[in-house]
Amino acid sequence: MSFTRQLSEMSASELNDAIDDTNFPQAHILSRGRNNSVCSTSSTSGTSSLADKPQPQTEESTAIAGTPVEEVDPAPALVPVAGNQRPRLILKTNGSSPDSDGTQPKTPMTPRTSTTPGSGHEKCTFHHDLELDHKPPTREALLPDMARSYRLLLGGLGENPDRQGLIKTPERAAKAMLYFTKGYDQSLEDVLNGAVFDEDHDEMVVVKDIEMFSMCEHHLVPFYGKVSIGYLPCNKILGLSKLARIVEIFSRRLQVQERLTKQIAVAVTQAVQPAGVAVVVEGVHMCMVMRGVQKINSKTVTSTMLGVFRDDPKTREEFLNLVNSK
Repeated sequence: MSFTRQLSEMSASELNDAIDDTNFPQAHILSRGRNNSVCSTSSTSGTSSLADKPQPQTEESTAIAGTPVEEVDPAPALVPVAGNQRPRLILKTNGSSPDSDGTQPKTPMTPRTSTTPGSGHEKCTFHHDLELDHKPPTREALLPDMARSYRLLLGGLGENPDRQGLIKTPERAAKAMLYFTKGYDQSLEDVLNGAVFDEDHDEMVVVKDIEMFSMCEHHLVPFYGKVSIGYLPCNKILGLSKLARIVEIFSRRLQVQERLTKQIAVAVTQAVQPAGVAVVVEGVHMCMVMRGVQKINSKTVTSTMLGVFRDDPKTREEFLNLVNSK
């Protein structure tokens, strides 16, 4: 299972647990002069994909009589930091997928899942980060069932699905929903498409005000807004448009803003292993505007700070000042 698939299965708390900041200097010992703490450009060690990095396996040296020796979770790998190198952001991973070891928490599954014997979904991969994990040959194969469901919905509302204005509405709505959730068919590897470049640059990179459209998973109504992303490179930079495409991968799904913010940050970390990543998302939620409390001027702001952005107040302040500047 790819790292992207593991990421999309994680809850917000699991994503927090996946971040290892223990190898970062704390704020009181972190030098602000980044020119004195640049990453070495002569060494390429530790720059391979985090998902592919092998992790040491250890076993308990002793066991209670009559009980088998159990495996111990491997300690997080630390990328060696020599001299004036900036430490890279490391994600905890044991090199195995959550589905394989039986000890990882899993997303709750409905009775119609790939693990249900005789369900016909034993080899399915669609909706892998939600409830179902079946993938039809093409997304268009979903349209007939979805259109029938929308037709039933119209009838349930008391409408006549056969009147002129609604005859093609079920099919239109099904196509629209497939577009709103197209992120399920996209992976980080496909979107990056090799646009990761070696570059001797260790200053902050910020792309702000990236438009974002998503669907609230609680009410199936839209929320929209803007995303700002910053990272401190460590020998590698990412094509600027790829930051916007990463936003598209995770926003074009059924989402909550808190999880969306974390997923974007972890995906950037996976892509270039920077010294730190910061993401701020500002959203307007239609579930609060057109229903419920109907507060039309309310906005929701979420942030994720990893690495030096979390540990160094000056770095975090610089990012926030750049994001909030007009």
